Amino acid sequence: MTYQIKQVAVIGAGTMGGGIAALIASVGIPVTLLDVPPRELTPEEQARGLTLQSPEVRNRIVRSLWERQLNAKPPALFTPDAARLVTLGNTEDDFDKLRQADWIIEAIVEQLEPKRQLMERIEAVRKPRAIVSSNTSGIPIAQIAAGRSAEFRRHFLGTHFFNPPRYLKLLELIPTPDTDPELVRFMQHWARRRLGKGTVIAKDRPNFIGNRIGIYVGQVRMLYALEHGYSIEEVDALTGPLIGNPKTATFRLADLVGLDVMAHVTDNLYQAVPDDEERERFRLPEVMRRLIQAGALGNKTGAGFYKKVTTPDGATEYHVLNLQTGAYEPPKKVRFELVGQARQIEDLGARLRMIFERGQGDRAGDYIINTTLPILAYAARRVPEIADSLRDIDNAMRWGFNLEMGPFELWDALGVRKTVELMRQRGIAVPAWVEQMLAKGHESFYRYEDGRLTGVYDPMRGEYVPIERPPTVIVLRELHGTRAELRRNDSASLLDLGDGVLGLEFHAKANALDPQIFEMGYAALQLLEHDAWQALVIGNQGPDFSVGANLGLFIGAVQSGQLGMVEPAVKQMQDLLLALRYAAKPVVTAPFRRVLGGGTEVALHGARIVAAAETYMGLVEFGVGLIPAGGGCKEVLRRIVAPNVREGVDVLPFIQQAFELIGFAKVSESAAHARQLGFLGPLDRIVMNDDELIGEAKRVALELVEEGYTPPLRQDTPIYAVGRRAKAAMLTAIKQMEWGRFISPYDAHIARKLAHVLAGGDLSAPQWVSEQYILDLEREAFLSLLGEPKTQERIAHMLKTGKPLRN
Repeated sequence: MTYQIKQVAVIGAGTMGGGIAALIASVGIPVTLLDVPPRELTPEEQARGLTLQSPEVRNRIVRSLWERQLNAKPPALFTPDAARLVTLGNTEDDFDKLRQADWIIEAIVEQLEPKRQLMERIEAVRKPRAIVSSNTSGIPIAQIAAGRSAEFRRHFLGTHFFNPPRYLKLLELIPTPDTDPELVRFMQHWARRRLGKGTVIAKDRPNFIGNRIGIYVGQVRMLYALEHGYSIEEVDALTGPLIGNPKTATFRLADLVGLDVMAHVTDNLYQAVPDDEERERFRLPEVMRRLIQAGALGNKTGAGFYKKVTTPDGATEYHVLNLQTGAYEPPKKVRFELVGQARQIEDLGARLRMIFERGQGDRAGDYIINTTLPILAYAARRVPEIADSLRDIDNAMRWGFNLEMGPFELWDALGVRKTVELMRQRGIAVPAWVEQMLAKGHESFYRYEDGRLTGVYDPMRGEYVPIERPPTVIVLRELHGTRAELRRNDSASLLDLGDGVLGLEFHAKANALDPQIFEMGYAALQLLEHDAWQALVIGNQGPDFSVGANLGLFIGAVQSGQLGMVEPAVKQMQDLLLALRYAAKPVVTAPFRRVLGGGTEVALHGARIVAAAETYMGLVEFGVGLIPAGGGCKEVLRRIVAPNVREGVDVLPFIQQAFELIGFAKVSESAAHARQLGFLGPLDRIVMNDDELIGEAKRVALELVEEGYTPPLRQDTPIYAVGRRAKAAMLTAIKQMEWGRFISPYDAHIARKLAHVLAGGDLSAPQWVSEQYILDLEREAFLSLLGEPKTQERIAHMLKTGKPLRN
């Protein structure tokens, strides 16, 4: 490809522009971030005798906006260090800096004329072949570039990031008829590999794909609730995880986005689509207008559809707007018998089929059925207006709104022919191309062969077209139930990933570690001894890699008086992870998202870690009154302390680092941050696009094989134990924190156990010890703490509330 991106400029430092700059800097690319200079002085600047020409005044706006990104929660940057790659400036003094940029991104106010004027200025300074794009969420892309030269328009397109840019995977690419097709292909590839984005090609139509359908979805669900007397709590209970949506569901999502923002986008869409057959659905509900007029804009004002309230005892409650009376009321439990039955079904497709089969005439079922059907039909009627590819529409909805299924995937799960019949019964218009597809005998929008997704229906061609995927994209669920699934139990599977690479996949609830996962781990090691297998990859494609050990099993054993059963289980985990570390063939772990407690311990025992960029890794056992016992303490000592043992170096600061990492239950904010914390080493890799994580881990495993992988020697003593001196220093620090009331007496008790393990016990002098020596100390301290009532209270509280208890 002839395009390259080594430097980027972003114009507009607001929420979107600043977030885009933060993402690009996080992947190591220098960014120039510009915004307008101030037009008037603040009182503070006047008092200091500054003028509008003072250097510190000129960049005040861009600096203050960038500060929001630096302080954002969740973080906008992978690590604070990435901020050094961002150069701030203003659009008058620093516009010439755009001459160096390979990609110039416009993210200014959502008005056509200012964007056009900016493009005229950009054309005067951009270098030849520099890419220019607009991040508009709805203004026609071609109109923004109208009047510019053919060369400019050839290198211009829309690049619509979703907010927040770091966390939402969707990037809509909107080419115009003048955009170079090679540029579009380059951006698809580059954004996927460098930014980790899922890209879709959208037509230059109002609100493109995601917001066109997304706004319709929200309106349908709100309007149906108002027309049929459903409460806000009922709607949010019915439109969240139950049907494959995030917990924010419908009304909570509106509060999160901001009612004013939702109103602006919806009103603009109403004006922009006069020919849309469903245009009247885009009229904003009167209740929302009243809330906006009252200043109740959602989370940012403390009230919207929900209102944050402090109770007399100091607790926080979220009262709910009564749509009939307009008053806020205390929260109520919402119960539907059908929902209770449906929640017992784990598979989303099967769950939805059950609701559609049993739900007609039921209050919950009627709501779901009568709002889902028009949404599916509307998505189909927008083809080819907003996109040519059904898969682009599904991907846009999944990636942009964190849905489990897009509309055509959901329609397939329900059965296309059955669903079309339900639409006909309700007078919902089914587009002709769907009827024609069924008439040809094609019963689904997607084609599968031996469980693998191979094609998607193309309405324009009237046939299936192949789905092409990079070789690094391995979809584990496509291996289930095929010859590639070598073994399976309720919590894990052994998979043939091809080329002699085994896969150990977790699929327990939250991927919490349990005896069945350990059983499959040992089975993987046995298979790995055979000549047919070269390497092992440990990973999965659930919501999280692993939230740690299944605490319910531990607390159950304790409460039933069977504490003695816990030690063999802990020893089994220790032995398994140690065996993985010493395996004769390379073991590569592929962590992503939440990698907590035992999940981190699993990841740390690979020969290499290949981590997704969004990896939140931490040894968090302290929060439930325990310390790591699967080798976490040992690995922290091996990775943080041992490499720094050399003449003239005081190891106490590194012991302190290890102690704080575990004692403060630090969790990385990204894979890059995990490297800074010491979880990832210099040879471990970070993958931006999590779709490619398993494939990249497989590739790394095969590279190790080709390099002649040699495992570590079991007789080595790779842990440096500092003994009594470091232990005394840690105990002193613990006592000071307890005296200062920074920690509770029981926190101090746990911390002393941790200090004992990290010091290597009461050794009289520092010395090198074996891994097993530290593992035995870990296990002893863990079991001791597990037997204490206060730890049991902490575990029970965490299992019940999901929050730590300080007792």
